[in-house]
Amino acid sequence: MKFMAIIPARYASTRFPAKPLAMLGGKPIIQRVYERVAQVFPNLCVAIDDARIEAVVKHFGGVAVMTSTTHRSGTDRCYEAFCKMGGDADIVVNVQGDEPFIAPSQLKAVAACFDDPSTQIATLVKPFGPDATIEQIENPNSPKVVVSNDGYALYFSRSVIPYLRGIDRASWPSAHTYLKHIGLYAYRADVLEHITHMPQGILEQCESLEQLRWLQAGLRIKVGTTDVETIGIDTPQDLERAEAFLKTQK
Repeated sequence: MKFMAIIPARYASTRFPAKPLAMLGGKPIIQRVYERVAQVFPNLCVAIDDARIEAVVKHFGGVAVMTSTTHRSGTDRCYEAFCKMGGDADIVVNVQGDEPFIAPSQLKAVAACFDDPSTQIATLVKPFGPDATIEQIENPNSPKVVVSNDGYALYFSRSVIPYLRGIDRASWPSAHTYLKHIGLYAYRADVLEHITHMPQGILEQCESLEQLRWLQAGLRIKVGTTDVETIGIDTPQDLERAEAFLKTQK
C-alpha cells in the first residue's frame, strides 16, 4: 500500500490566529509537525489556506498545497490537497497541524490498521491511566471511544462512555479503562472521497464530532492504541505548556 500524509494547516484559527506559524523551541509549530511526519511518511504535504504559511513551509523545505478557505473540516482540506497532489496513494493519513509532538510510533500504529483489509478509516485511542481523575475523563474536549471486540469504533462521545451503573462516579477511573480519542485519521482514498460528499448527520450535529457522520453512515473505523501522551496546541496557553514539555525532552 502507498501512503500519503497530509497536514491541514489553517491560518485563521478562532482561538489562536496564525497558530501554525507560532514558534515552539525556535521552530514554527508546522515545521515540527512536518519533521515528525516525514520520519514515517516521506510522501507528504501541508494543506494550507494562506500564503504566509506557504512561505514558511517552503522556507524549511516542505511541500505546501494551497486549498480553499471555505472548507468545513480538515478532512475536506485533505481531500482537495490529495487531488492536487495527483491522487496517487492508497491510504491518506490526516495529521493535525497543531500536534508538534506526534510520535512515529503513533503514525505507524494508524498505518498498521490497514493490515486488516476491512479497514475503511483508522484512528487512535490512548487509555486513560489508572491515576486519571473523573474530572479528566469528564472533560468534553477529550472525546471518549468505545470499541468492539474486533477493534472497531462503536461510538465516540464528549460524554463519559460507558456509564458505570451502580458504581460511585469518583471510582470510575479505577473500575474501567476509559479510552481517549487521539485525533489522527487515515482513510482509504476512495473512502476519503466518499465522506467529503456526505451531509452532516444528527449525531455529528449533537456532539460536534465529525467521525460520527461516518459511523452513522455505516462506515467502519478501525482503532489502534497508543500509550504516548502528546500535547495538542489549541490556545496560546497550550503553547506555553508545550514549551515547558519540550524542555523536558532535551
